[in-house]
Amino acid sequence: MRIASLQPSITITLAALKRLDHLSACTRYCLEALPELAERNPHILHDSWTANTDEILAAKPDLVIASVPYRMESLAAILKSGLPVLTLAPHSLADVYNDIRLIAAVVDARLEGEALVAEMQSAVEATRFCSAQRSHTPTVYCEEWGKPLIHSQSWVAELVEAAGGRYLGIPGAHTTAEDVAAADPDVLLFSWCGAGSRVPLERVIAQRSWHHLRAVRERRVFCIPDQFLNTPAHTLLEGLACIAATTHPGLHPPHPGVIQLRNLSGDEASSDQDPSLSSAWSAK
Repeated sequence: MRIASLQPSITITLAALKRLDHLSACTRYCLEALPELAERNPHILHDSWTANTDEILAAKPDLVIASVPYRMESLAAILKSGLPVLTLAPHSLADVYNDIRLIAAVVDARLEGEALVAEMQSAVEATRFCSAQRSHTPTVYCEEWGKPLIHSQSWVAELVEAAGGRYLGIPGAHTTAEDVAAADPDVLLFSWCGAGSRVPLERVIAQRSWHHLRAVRERRVFCIPDQFLNTPAHTLLEGLACIAATTHPGLHPPHPGVIQLRNLSGDEASSDQDPSLSSAWSAK
């Protein structure tokens, strides 16, 4: 079966199932997530948000698999393409597990799919067990995007809870700098979609006048790589490890992917932040 994957979560799952031979087309974001795909020379497509049906039809897949985030016009075009389409829209860890099982069934890898789900469930429970030894439960603010401010998704809230934290706000909902400041969370976590590890922490804190927040005073402000929290696949385990390392560093080992707030310097971002992203964010 020739599969066209329109999101990295799908491609990453196929790789974990050892079924990349089924992949005939994918997005450039899939190549960024799995650079070794370049050797396979797949057709390169736009993703579920900007899907181009002519590109998809030219790749001649037997099945198109798409996943969140969707733009309604693009989703409608995919559905009208005439090709078989599997559309995924996970909201919770349980949904992520079920999507893995669905993809595994499509590529005749049910046993591998169940093993992958079991690995994820075991890791979540192991983190929960370790975090149960905590002496306190910190309130954790997780941000998926900065303008407007958007809380991270529901599966991130579940990861925060498993890591021994209390998730602040409503998953996926918009919020304001004032509301976050009023809650004065113990930990601030930033994982902006598409930003990788390049969230300008110092600039964000300065522009929102958050210097007085408890998390900022104690330097409990972190960037977690986008792909670890916003990609609904088994890579969420890396996100879980990052969250656990920031909420209860005494119970969990540090994670090399986490970036911590350094010294603030007025309204300027420090030298370890990517200035191109800072400028782009400020212009939004």
